[in-house]
Amino acid sequence: MTESTTIEAPDVRFDATRVAIEDDATPLVRLIGRTLSRASGPGRPAEDLTAGLAGTVAIRSHDTPQTATVTLGAGVVEVTSGVFVEPDATLVVDLHARFAPTQEPAGDADLAARVLRALRPPLPHWRDAAVRFWEMTRDIAGIPDVLLVEAAGPDGIERGRFGEGTTTYQIAGPADLLAGVFSGADDFLASLAEGLRVQGTLSQLSVMTAASWKVRFDV
Repeated sequence: MTESTTIEAPDVRFDATRVAIEDDATPLVRLIGRTLSRASGPGRPAEDLTAGLAGTVAIRSHDTPQTATVTLGAGVVEVTSGVFVEPDATLVVDLHARFAPTQEPAGDADLAARVLRALRPPLPHWRDAAVRFWEMTRDIAGIPDVLLVEAAGPDGIERGRFGEGTTTYQIAGPADLLAGVFSGADDFLASLAEGLRVQGTLSQLSVMTAASWKVRFDV
């Protein structure tokens, strides 16, 4: 087994008091809120996303009616469902491709670019993401005792075992895709069509889907 050290490229940091989402938030609002909260997490470089910026950015799914509004100002980044004001900038993105833009942003180019960078932070190493994934999902009923991982990378296959016990669940696939699933950047079920392979019972598949939603949508 090859040990790896995580080195993340510099990315945008929100210098904000908090990232706030509305009550009863939609999945899109939760996904955006969780992603932006990661951009404001400890250990991020000191670039200040909000320095000199205030305004609203509309986020639109490229293939569904889902929309959300990100409002920046006064030390708070707020995320709400729908677009009910004229935004300063608009981003049309693929929600199953880590917020990849599908067309040129409209409106305030600098505001749009900074928010887009925050929505697309570098992925952690798959092993670091797996550790956090397993820690976050231990309280889900029916979760297996042990997660077995096989990650295919440029240096060959890396393997990891997380947890102790008798029931196991195995996930294998490209290291980048595993990092995306474990960090919540990628949808677990959609990743099955992209090369993710699983071994376990149908019941465990259901439980692992719930675990991925907890990490992806912070529920």
